[in-house]
Amino acid sequence: MITIKSMEEIQLMREAGKLLAACHQEIAKIMRPGITGLEIDKFVEEYLAKHGATPEQKGFHGYPFATCASVNDVICHGFPNNNPFNDGDIVTIDMVVNLNGWLADSAWSYAVGTISPEAQRLLDVTKASMFKGIEQAVEGNRIGDISHAIQVYAEAEGFSVVREFIGHGIGQQMHEEPQVPHYGPPGKGPRLKEGMVITIEPMLNIGGYRSKTDADGWTARTLDGSLSAQYEHTIAITSEGPMILTQL
Repeated sequence: MITIKSMEEIQLMREAGKLLAACHQEIAKIMRPGITGLEIDKFVEEYLAKHGATPEQKGFHGYPFATCASVNDVICHGFPNNNPFNDGDIVTIDMVVNLNGWLADSAWSYAVGTISPEAQRLLDVTKASMFKGIEQAVEGNRIGDISHAIQVYAEAEGFSVVREFIGHGIGQQMHEEPQVPHYGPPGKGPRLKEGMVITIEPMLNIGGYRSKTDADGWTARTLDGSLSAQYEHTIAITSEGPMILTQL
């Protein structure tokens, strides 16, 4: 069932989203060659605690960390570890913030040091594809209009769109209806209504879109070993257009 949020509830989610966005800004300042995913994870947990919030995904179905840290060919759900990031890596940090019982979800892909032109183009197109989707997140459109806009843009730029992992509704639960794929035909799926809150979070690969999952049951990688990137915002559908909740 799709839950419709009041404007008061959306504002509570926006407070969580602003905190999440501020945390990403701080991560950008410390992201460098030599830092580890576990160091960033510890920073995030302490930052959220200092601001009265908690990391929602820690403990979710047994997930042990405050963040996901997905490096290079990892599409999503990568475990933070003690391996230092290297110059030229790309790292996606994904987190869900719980502030006063309301959630916000955002992922950002970071360049570590100096990355290749090909990797930079992947980051640029992935971020742009997210905004192409957000442009379609208007009252009266359907979920498929978001999906189609992302796929058409990404594939025209020469990248593939991950199928297995998708966006979702969000509120007081991390994963609510509706599901929000990043591929597919326009004009399909639930109609967007004022008060719906969803994530739009395309994952794009340089190679093919197929994935495999590591033995840990979480870490999803590109099947062909190619680079993958992701950007994600939490979006509220309003009568005045899409409201991005996870930015300052």
